[in-house]
Amino acid sequence: MVTVNDTGAFLDWGQPKDLLLPYGEQRFRPEPGKRVLVMVYEDDRGRPVASQRLDRFITDEASGLAPGDEVELMIADRTDLGVKAVVDHRFWGLLYHDDLPQAPRRGQRLTGYVKRVRDDGRLDLSLLPPGTARLDMVGDKILELLRRHHGYLALSDKSPASEIKARLGVSKNAFKQAIGRLYKKRLIVIESEGIRLLAEQED
Repeated sequence: MVTVNDTGAFLDWGQPKDLLLPYGEQRFRPEPGKRVLVMVYEDDRGRPVASQRLDRFITDEASGLAPGDEVELMIADRTDLGVKAVVDHRFWGLLYHDDLPQAPRRGQRLTGYVKRVRDDGRLDLSLLPPGTARLDMVGDKILELLRRHHGYLALSDKSPASEIKARLGVSKNAFKQAIGRLYKKRLIVIESEGIRLLAEQED
């Protein structure tokens, strides 16, 4: 945001002329220098105007999406369950705390996936793709971490779920499935207290 006057707030949006956020379109009074999440629309005179009242433009009930679809996310507000995100500029969706390695910041753009379409049309989201692609992505994270730690990681299927999530940002179940796939591919060996990269795989 740039300035505030009697008309409203004026936002720097990368164009030659600043974007007006009228007082009537504000959910709270923005502070100069702070980032705000807005929807841009045309007023009755065809001029671009910003609004913080996103619910006027974004719906809870999604259409045309199915589980596994890749979508573009814009992070909005935190809730008790997780983080609300705008999906493909059209719908609301929810990223649950358990599926987040760390809390994303408001306005952050991320690639996500539809985890579930609920009976009421609302979207549950994930930052990991479904099925084997998800496990491959988790496996890549594990291999990267192993290489950074000289080929050994003190994480196993006996490790607490909280420790696995803190280090890898994934659930214990996803971790166990991923290391099982890596073991079958002969990329790692599984020891009692951790996992070890096979020598030929080390950088």
